[in-house]
Amino acid sequence: MSTDTRAATGPSQWGLAALGGVALAVAAGLGAYAEVHPGDGAALTTLGFGGVLEMKSWLTTAAAVLVLVQVVSALAMWGRLPGVTDAPPWVSGLHRWTGTVAFLLTLPVAFHCVWSLGFEDESARVLVHSVAGCVVYGVFAAKMLALRLRGLPSATVPVLGGLLAAVIVLVWFSSALWFFGQSGPVRY
Repeated sequence: MSTDTRAATGPSQWGLAALGGVALAVAAGLGAYAEVHPGDGAALTTLGFGGVLEMKSWLTTAAAVLVLVQVVSALAMWGRLPGVTDAPPWVSGLHRWTGTVAFLLTLPVAFHCVWSLGFEDESARVLVHSVAGCVVYGVFAAKMLALRLRGLPSATVPVLGGLLAAVIVLVWFSSALWFFGQSGPVRY
């Protein structure tokens, strides 16, 4: 391998390894904390909603809608949206702000999941939800770090963004969609 090739691949390999390590550490840390702190199911706040599950479902739904805006705006910014050759200048601001708001909407949800409910595995749906919820923040941390690291492959940020969107949608399907489909009193 030539020196030029080694120099070009070395930093990106270390950067990708660092991103993977950060994602794993954050997700595992959240999962481990939630596992050792089983919670009592009590709501610390419902932000005006009728209950903690209702609050979590609506905030997650709002975040999932913003994630759809994130995907469309990212496709426009990267020149991958059919029929859009040049994204208008405001698209990057829209992308940044919808991502920020989506992240902020997930914080009370995650806090209640980790603090009030703990890591659950009583059914396949709940286990998938618990794991995916932890993975959301691991992938988010990796994506935010990837925005600042130089020398990474050009596909890194779009792949992490797509993975983050997919995991948030999985969280929504395994929680909010399930909640909205229930009739009568609901227990997580």
